[in-house]
Amino acid sequence: KKKKRNKNIMTKANNSQPTRLYVKGVHLGFKRGLRNQYNHTSLIKINGVDDKAAVDFYLGKKIAYITKSSKIGKDGSKFRVNWGKVCRAHGGNGVVKAKFARPLPPQSIGAPVRVMLYPSRV
Repeated sequence: KKKKRNKNIMTKANNSQPTRLYVKGVHLGFKRGLRNQYNHTSLIKINGVDDKAAVDFYLGKKIAYITKSSKIGKDGSKFRVNWGKVCRAHGGNGVVKAKFARPLPPQSIGAPVRVMLYPSRV
């Protein structure tokens, strides 16, 4: 006797929505003192992170700041990405400090960033 396979199990996963591999965040500004600003470190507010304990999951995760360019790049895309990494918490309110490959531009303050859910430390 041959066993019948249930085809619904295989097709059910294909009909689902695509999985988003990032969490939305906002660039708040740069690390600063009263008089000096340090552009090499950015402050990022991650959606859904409201305390210092929740920041621990995001340490080491990659951050992407995506902009559109007028010219098509070498890879054939109109998008440019500046990659960074979550370094540590900033205060107890869920804000994190991040370092980017190139410092973020001033017009990125208030702009969205993507906090990727990789690399995993689990």
